[in-house]
Amino acid sequence: MNNKINTRVIKTAIVGYGFSAKTFHLPFIDTRPEFEVSAISSSQRNIVQQEWPHAEHYFTAEEMLQNSEAQLVIITAPNDVHFSLAKLALENNKHVLLEKPFVTKIEDGETLIRLAEEKNLLLSVYHNRRWDGDFLTIKKLIAENKLGHIKHFESHFDRFRPNVRQRWREQSQDGGGILFDLGPHLIDQTLQLFGLPEAVTAQCKVMREGSTNIDYFNLTLHYPDKLARLNASLFSAGPNLRFNVQGDRGNYIKLGLDPQEERLKAGVLPNTRDWGKENQDQCGRLYFEASSQAEVTECGDYQHFYQQLADAIRNGTPPPVSAEDALWNIRLIELAMESSRLGKTMKVE
Repeated sequence: MNNKINTRVIKTAIVGYGFSAKTFHLPFIDTRPEFEVSAISSSQRNIVQQEWPHAEHYFTAEEMLQNSEAQLVIITAPNDVHFSLAKLALENNKHVLLEKPFVTKIEDGETLIRLAEEKNLLLSVYHNRRWDGDFLTIKKLIAENKLGHIKHFESHFDRFRPNVRQRWREQSQDGGGILFDLGPHLIDQTLQLFGLPEAVTAQCKVMREGSTNIDYFNLTLHYPDKLARLNASLFSAGPNLRFNVQGDRGNYIKLGLDPQEERLKAGVLPNTRDWGKENQDQCGRLYFEASSQAEVTECGDYQHFYQQLADAIRNGTPPPVSAEDALWNIRLIELAMESSRLGKTMKVE
């Protein structure tokens, strides 16, 4: 991409009109002046035309990718078609933003990265939780050495959903289950903090009656001087631990999830600077040997992802998340499944 500053609006097409599109993408695209929703592909024609009357409607993603004049395509379709749709979009000279997970197979991700490079197009993945307020707080605490040398990092994404639901995230055999759904959030954040581990030990289980996909995982990422434990369970009904970061000077404990998703689900538009700020009573705590204190959570900022995305498309600056970073998530997921299957620790090559 060229480095010349470009201020033209970015025509944006959305593949899919489900929860992800309506919650995590359209509110930001609609409230940022850099973007314009120009096309949506969905079987829900009447609803799309009523809610987005100025956008073109296409019944199929393939038709939209081949015929739309959009510059950017956001793909929120099921995981098993991420590769085929992203490939078609790139072949039609469109920048691509994929919902996580990037792809379901390593070789597919490598193919997309090569194609984007050949076409000189942006290829990014929506790892929005790099901009969770609690995660930004941990980055700040580590940068300021408040906790000392980190020895143990624990990250949870637990829920109470003991019954299997009839939806593709739980039913699909290619990219279904919570290891592909929630795993990328936890893995990506850990890699941002500590880089690649030396090895992975994992338990990936099918725990719920009638489930056909992984619905529990416990991953341990081995570093030379620390362990990172990543956990997701669908049997956690009580107050949920989000982070426990332990260092040789103190530790930080945080309960509950960043509030941005709930605000988006409630229809609160992300149109103010402090939109993602957490309430004081939800803040985590710092613990030292003889004392503890509430730690004010940094302001969450999913808007920052879209600002960086616009800058990357217009001016050739780095994307908010590189496809190469996102592919490491898939590599570690594959290693975790192999570790669980064999009952052994797998080295990260």
